[in-house]
Amino acid sequence: MKFLDLAKVYIRSGSGGGGAVSFRREKYVEFGGPDGGDGGRGGDVIIEAVQGLNTLIDFRYQQHFFAQNGKHGMGQQRTGRGGDDITLRVPVGTQIMDEDGETVLVDMIAVGQKTVIAKGGNGGFGNLYFKSSTNQAPRRANSGLAGVERTLWLNLKLIAEVGLVGLPNAGKSTFLGETTNAKPKIADYEFTTLYPSLGVAQIDDEQFVIADIPGLIEGAHEGQGYGRSFFGPH
Repeated sequence: MKFLDLAKVYIRSGSGGGGAVSFRREKYVEFGGPDGGDGGRGGDVIIEAVQGLNTLIDFRYQQHFFAQNGKHGMGQQRTGRGGDDITLRVPVGTQIMDEDGETVLVDMIAVGQKTVIAKGGNGGFGNLYFKSSTNQAPRRANSGLAGVERTLWLNLKLIAEVGLVGLPNAGKSTFLGETTNAKPKIADYEFTTLYPSLGVAQIDDEQFVIADIPGLIEGAHEGQGYGRSFFGPH
C-alpha cells in the first residue's frame, strides 16, 4: 500500500429542488386553489473520522464528491424528496483545510467525529406558500437554493507510528524497503533521503506506518544538516 498524507478534493453540496406551481383540478370541486408543494432540500457533504484508516490513498483515485440535489415539489401539496448526503471517511488526525492550504477549517481528532463541511441548499416554496387573502391563486414559486461548491485539502497529521532515526547512510531506507512495499531511493552515499519516506507494514491483520527520517548529524538540534524539522513542533 502506498502512503499519501496530503490530498486535494473537490466537493459540492446538493441544490434545493424548485417549488411547484399547481392548482387543484378535481371533479365536483367547485373552487380549486393552489396546491403546489415545496422543493426538497439538497444533500450535505459530511466528513467523518473513522477507525481502521491510516492513509489518504483513496483520495488519489477519487477527488470529486457531489451530494444529491433535492427533487422538485409536486401538486397535491407534495414536497419534493430531499437529496442524499455524501460522506467522506478520513483517518483520525486529518486536518480539513481551505483551498489556500493554510486555513484549518476543522481538525478530525476522534473516531466518530463528524462535520458538515458544505450544507445543501434549501428547497424553494411552492405556490401554496404564497396564497393569501388578497392573492387566492398565486402563479409563482421559488427556485431552490444552489449548493456550495469548494476545493479542500486533506492533510493527515499523524503520518507514522514508527520512525527510523539514525545517521546518514545507516540502512534506514533499506530497512523500510524490506519491511514494507515502499520503494525509497537507496544509494551508497549520504543524504539520499531528503524527505521522509513512508510505508505501511502489515503483521497478521494489523497495519502500521513506518517513516524513514532523513539522516541526522551532530548539531541537528541547532539546525545543521536537515535538522529535526520533520518531527513537527518541538
